[in-house]
Amino acid sequence: LLLDQMQYDYGGWMPNTPISLQLPPPTTKGTTSEATMLATFPDVNVTVQGMATMWLLSKQSSDFVPLGQYPEEHFIEEIPCKILKDFQMELEDLSLVIKARNKRLEVPYTYMDPAELENSVAI
Repeated sequence: LLLDQMQYDYGGWMPNTPISLQLPPPTTKGTTSEATMLATFPDVNVTVQGMATMWLLSKQSSDFVPLGQYPEEHFIEEIPCKILKDFQMELEDLSLVIKARNKRLEVPYTYMDPAELENSVAI
């Protein structure tokens, strides 16, 4: 989820990720003006469609599984189960550290909190 949310936080600002360009990008540094940029960016309707798509794709899925959690039991052997448990405990410790740090921040940085990260690709 958070990487998806980070995607929207970055890409929801159209100049960062315009859905299309009306002119080719500049090939020489320092030659772009505000007028050139405005002529290059897509119109409002295209921009709104792109932002809506990015917003939709950045929402948490209904079958969200946090990083390190596996609903199916793939392993029953002692060593793989111990490795998995150790990994889950490390992720839990990291999450606690991040949550404690974020309590002191005016704007919390939650993007890499393991409890908020999807276990796999969500799209």
